[in-house]
Amino acid sequence: MREQPGKILHEYQEKDETLPTEITCEKIFRYFPELTEEQKGQFRALGALYREWNSKINVISRKDIDQLYLHHVLHSMAIARYMIENGINARKIIDVGTGGGFPGIPLAITFPHIEFTLCDSISKKIKVVTEISNSIGLKNITPKWGRSEDLKGEYDFVVSRGVTTLKNFIPLVKHLYTKGIIYLKGGDIYSEALECSRMCHIPKENFRSSEISRWFEEEFFIEKYIVSIGDFDKFTL
Repeated sequence: MREQPGKILHEYQEKDETLPTEITCEKIFRYFPELTEEQKGQFRALGALYREWNSKINVISRKDIDQLYLHHVLHSMAIARYMIENGINARKIIDVGTGGGFPGIPLAITFPHIEFTLCDSISKKIKVVTEISNSIGLKNITPKWGRSEDLKGEYDFVVSRGVTTLKNFIPLVKHLYTKGIIYLKGGDIYSEALECSRMCHIPKENFRSSEISRWFEEEFFIEKYIVSIGDFDKFTL
């Protein structure tokens, strides 16, 4: 008989209490005081779940798993803070190149009213996404194995976490969104945006960037950005 998600979630919450990453998990709650107790429980469970699944299928580097909540969960949550601060509305979002579920799983926990599709071309990564989202009882995630350029569907936004350069990414996803792209990126984003504007024939005024360090104080977020691309008049509709 299949175990109930609530039971599984409780077990993984208990396991996660002894993990060193729990300190950073609690910091997430200070950054996002609006989270419910159910959402907090889902976030707490991620630590043990990712450790277990990462030992079977490597979706996070072995040396990075101790920094799960900082390097992966909180980094993903920068998109949530950007959306909340700017009053961005969405019904459907697709996470392209999700890997083990970032930024999609943290965003799906934060926004239970939004439908998320998490896409990756590597089937074993989608298996991890499926198992973890089922274990914490997420109802608003659809895992999808495949290449973004082969996908069909219409989404308000595409989100992703620096899977490639902007000029290479946009041709892969331009058929998927109606409002825009919200992209986690580091490096020289100004030069990259200018090149993307020229190569992809997108007006410069359709690019904006936000420093993640304006929201999160950790040194890890210095020179990390959210790049948004699209018709900004549509973002809040």
